[in-house]
Formats: sequence, C-alpha cells, structure tokens
Amino acid sequence: MKAVVVYESMYGNTHHIASAIADGLSEHGEVTVVPVHEAGADVVRNIDLVVVGGPTHAHGMSRPSTRTGAVTAAEKPGSDLTLDADPDDYGVGLREWFDALDDVFTNAAAFDTRADMPAALSGRASKGIARRLSRHGATLVADPESFFVTKANELEPNEAERARDWGRQIGAAAVQTVRS
Repeated sequence: MKAVVVYESMYGNTHHIASAIADGLSEHGEVTVVPVHEAGADVVRNIDLVVVGGPTHAHGMSRPSTRTGAVTAAEKPGSDLTLDADPDDYGVGLREWFDALDDVFTNAAAFDTRADMPAALSGRASKGIARRLSRHGATLVADPESFFVTKANELEPNEAERARDWGRQIGAAAVQTVRS
C-alpha cells in the first residue's frame, strides 16, 4: 500500500500528529508525509490512501486571516509559541489546497488538532476536511478524528500514541479495500 499524509501545521502539533499517524501507517506500506504548502496535485496520484489534517481555527479549517493571526501571535515579544515553518510558507492552507485539487479517487481519512473541549465549543476542522475529501471523490475509511492540545499549546499526554494507533487502524482498513 502507498499512502501520503498531507498536513497543515502552525505551531508543530499537527505536524507531530501527522508523523505519528505515518508511523502507524508504515506497518502497512510506504508512507510519505508532506506539508500542505509542498503538496502539489502529483502527491495524491497513484496512491492507495491519503490522510489529510490540520489545526482547528475559528471552528474549522484555517483561513488566510487565522494563519496571519497565528504568525502574529508567535512573533509577539515574550510569546512561547514557535512556528512550525517559515512564515512565508503559510500562504497556502488546506482550503486553498482543496480548491486547487482535482478529483482524488482513493481511500482517505481526515484528522485535526484542537483544544480538548466539546466540539460544539471548539469546532472540528476534520469534519470539513472529510467533506472536502468526499467531494473530490475519495472514499473515507474512518470517521474524522481529533487529537487534542493543551491551553499551553502542547499535545495532551498520549495523543501521539493514539495517533499511531489510529494510523494502524486506517492503514488496515485501506489495505482491506485495496485487496478487495
């Protein structure tokens, strides 16, 4: 099985989760992890599974204004926030990526990172990601998943291991559909 994990990350948490998911997926085949700003249309060609995730901003996927706000917050004097990439790399997020993406007739899964609170309060980017994947012709092999961060912007304990386990599960589901 060939899989790719496409992620958007501002402060590194979603990047860590994407890597942990890839670790779990690697038990089922070859996996590539790609930040969204480097993910051209060719990244999702001829693969058996695409996993897409990003941070939850303002109840959904990030927008240019929320990404700008995140960069500004990290650059404030005394901020403990560290950007995951060069600020210039935040021009393209998942919304823009989906807008430029052709149909993707493969298996797929969606995830997000968000505050550990009821989804009614925080929102869930993963639901919008899953909808976009479906609109592009992908077949979801799992329900959208959320991984949690603290108010101090760190992953909650055991979230990386939970992401590895989820990667194993979606990998197994994708392998079953590829063999069918």
